[in-house]
Amino acid sequence: MEEKIKNKLALLPDQPGCYLMKDRNATIIYIGKAKILRNRVRSYFTGSHDGKTQRLVSEIKDFEYIVTSSDLEALVLEMNLIKKHDPRYNVMLKDDKSYPYIKVTNEKHPRLITTRKVKKGSGKYFGPYPNVYAANETKKLLDRIYPLRKCKTLPDRVCLYYHMGQCLAPCVYEVNDEQNRVMVEGIVRFLNGGYKEVKAELQGKMAHASECMEFERAKEFRDQIRHIESVMEQQKMVHNDQKDRDVFGYAFDKGWMCIQVFFIRQGKLIERDVSLFPLYSDPEEEFLSFVGQFYLQNNHIKPKEIFVPKNIESDLLGQLLKMPVLQPQRGKKKDLVQLATKNAQIALSEKFALIQRDEARTVKAIDNLGEQMGIAAPNRIEAFDNSNIQGTNPVSAMVVFTDGKPNKKEYRKYKIKTVEGPDDYASMKEVTRRRYSRVLKENLPLPDLIIIDGGKGQISAAIDVLENELGLSVPVCGLVKDDKHKTAQLMIGDPPEIVPLEKNSQEFYLLQRIQDEVHRFAITFHRKIREKGMIQSSLQNISGVGEKRRKSLLRHFGSFKRIKEASYDDLVNARIPASIAENIVSYFSKQDQQNNKKE
Repeated sequence: MEEKIKNKLALLPDQPGCYLMKDRNATIIYIGKAKILRNRVRSYFTGSHDGKTQRLVSEIKDFEYIVTSSDLEALVLEMNLIKKHDPRYNVMLKDDKSYPYIKVTNEKHPRLITTRKVKKGSGKYFGPYPNVYAANETKKLLDRIYPLRKCKTLPDRVCLYYHMGQCLAPCVYEVNDEQNRVMVEGIVRFLNGGYKEVKAELQGKMAHASECMEFERAKEFRDQIRHIESVMEQQKMVHNDQKDRDVFGYAFDKGWMCIQVFFIRQGKLIERDVSLFPLYSDPEEEFLSFVGQFYLQNNHIKPKEIFVPKNIESDLLGQLLKMPVLQPQRGKKKDLVQLATKNAQIALSEKFALIQRDEARTVKAIDNLGEQMGIAAPNRIEAFDNSNIQGTNPVSAMVVFTDGKPNKKEYRKYKIKTVEGPDDYASMKEVTRRRYSRVLKENLPLPDLIIIDGGKGQISAAIDVLENELGLSVPVCGLVKDDKHKTAQLMIGDPPEIVPLEKNSQEFYLLQRIQDEVHRFAITFHRKIREKGMIQSSLQNISGVGEKRRKSLLRHFGSFKRIKEASYDDLVNARIPASIAENIVSYFSKQDQQNNKKE
C-alpha cells in the first residue's frame, strides 16, 4: 500500500458519505457510498478479496471522500456523482436501461405511439414493456381496433392507413372531439385491463356481421379477437388486487450480483428484467444504488408500490423514491419476492460459465498482455489503420477497446488531408498528430496502449509525433500480418522488438479481434468515400444532374450501383423529370457499350 493512501486512511471520519477511487492518471474509476466511511474505505485495503475486487484495488492510487449528513444524502450524492463521472467499474450503473411505453398523445387529434421518453403532461403512458416485441404487438393490435391518426404532421391527402381502416384521416375528413374521446377511452380501458370487455364487444360485432352476410367484415373482427388472445391473454393472474407493482429480488456469488425485477401491471406479471454485474461493495448498498438509479436516473414511471427482500433498508429506499417500499412477510406477496430471488440465483448460476469465459477473453487477456509487453494493464487501447487504393481517397480509422471490449461510441474516422500519393508513414503521422493534439486540447483520456496496423515504419512515425512533437509517452505497438493477411506477430518500441505471444493465448486472440475490427472500420469508411467519389465523377457529367439531384438519387436508390441499374420508370418514380431520366439512362447505356468494346 502506498504511503499516501495509508496517511489518508488514518484520517477517515466515522460519518456517512461517498468515496471516489482514482487510478494512476487521477481518473475516477469507482464511486461508492458508506454509512461509516472509515470502515468501508479501509475494507478495500485489508483482508482478502475476490479476483475482481482485487483488480480494482490494484489500480487505486488515490481516493477522496465527501462527508454527508445522512445515509439518504449519501445515496443521492452517489447516484449524482456516478452520472457525472461515469466510472468504468460502476458497470451496472452505466447501463441506462430505458423501456418502451405505449403513449396516447395529448393532441387535438391524438396518436398512439411507443416511446422511451416520459414527459409530464404530454399524454397518457402505459408500461413499461421490457419486451419491446410485446409493446409493438400491443400497439399494432390497438391500431387495428382504434383508428387514431398515424402521421406526426397532418398530410394533404389520405395515406395507406386510411385505406387499411386504421385511421379516420382527420387530414381530409372531419373528425370531431367526441369520436377521438371515445377511441382514447377505449384504449385506456383496454390497457388498464379491460381488454376482456373489448373482446366481448368484438365477438358481438363479429356475430352481427355474420348474420348480415358481411363475411369479410366478420373475418376482420375474428382476426382482432385472435390478436387479443395471443398478445394479452398469455399471462396468468398473480394477484387479485389489480395493483401495479414492481417486485425485486437479488443474489450474489463470487464477485457477481444479479437483480431481477418482476413488472406486475393490473395484477399480471407482464415481463421481467435481469441485470447482472460485478460486485465491488456491500450487496445491500449496491442494491439500494441500483434501485435508486433504476427509477430516478432512467426516468421510469413508478408503480403504486414496490416489494423488496427483508434485509434491505426499505425506509431509506422509500424516502429516496417517495413511494411505498414494502417487505412482505407472508402469503402470495412474500412468494413473489422469493420467486424473484430464486430467479436471480438461477440466472447467476446459468450465466457464470459465460461470465468466466468472457473475463478470460477480456480482463485476464489485458492483464497478460500488459505483463508480456512490460507495461501496466492496457485497459484503454486505441488502434489505427490506414486505407487507400494506390493513394486515392486515403482515409484512416481509429477504434477504441475498453477492458477488452469495443467502445463504438469513441470510434473515429479521418480523411487524410496533407498527404499526396500512397505514403502510409506520412498518413500515420498526420492522423496521430490530429488525434492526440485534440486529446491534449480537450483533456480527453489518454490510452494505455496505441496499436498500429503495420510494422517498424508505422510504429516509428507514430512515436516520432507523440514524443518529439506532443511530448507524450504512451506505449506504441504494431501488428504485423502474414501472407494470408492474418495477425502474425506483435512489435513494440523504437527500434521495435518482437513480443513472443502464444498463438493460442487469449491475449493473442484479443489482438486479432482488435486488428480485424479496425481494418473492417477503415475499409467500410474507405468504400463509402470511394463510392461517393464515383457518384460525383460519373453523375456530374450528365446534363441536368446537379449536386442536389445527385444527393436525391443516392438517398432514393441507396447506392451508385442501383442508380446505374435503374430503368427509366424507376427514375421517374423517384421524381426525376422525364428528360433528365432519359439523359441518365442514355449516359450509362453508352458507358456499358464502351466497356463492352474494350473487352
